[in-house]
Amino acid sequence: MNPSALHALAWTIRRVERLNPRQIDELAALLVAVVHAGASVGFMAPLSLEKARRFWQDIDAAVQRGERALLLAELSDADGNARVVGTVQLILDQPENQPHRADLAKMQVAPEMQRQGLGAALMQAAEDTARACGKTVLVLDTVTGSAGDRLYSRMGWQRVGEVPSYALWPDGRPCPTTYFHKQLT
Repeated sequence: MNPSALHALAWTIRRVERLNPRQIDELAALLVAVVHAGASVGFMAPLSLEKARRFWQDIDAAVQRGERALLLAELSDADGNARVVGTVQLILDQPENQPHRADLAKMQVAPEMQRQGLGAALMQAAEDTARACGKTVLVLDTVTGSAGDRLYSRMGWQRVGEVPSYALWPDGRPCPTTYFHKQLT
């Protein structure tokens, strides 16, 4: 799809309680695309569609148990057909002494949708969902200097610190990670 045509289309973001097979396939394809584009989201390249599907099936089970909140961004075409182009999760299941906290995790935006405001919209929806779930503190980690790092700073998240060589890029090189938190009011 040509990038200028994307502006004529609209996305919606919603929380889902259960994934259907089409959504699992689309989320798997999204995960493969972002990993192959170089995103450090917990997987190494090359990532197979089958491994990505298994990941999303596990996430679906956690969502159904109430351990995670899953938000999907779907892009609709002129005929009303929607496809998943972004996602973010809140890990709600926390230790007994941290019921007020959630971890923001696995934010992914399709490469062709980046730099169009979808990441910020997903973050806002995640913060709103966290508030609705009674959470007052959010934490996350991201690759230092990444687009996510810049986005979180712009959205008022507070930088806690950096851990050198904390994770690996999909190609195996070490990368530093920055931790952030946000106090919700």
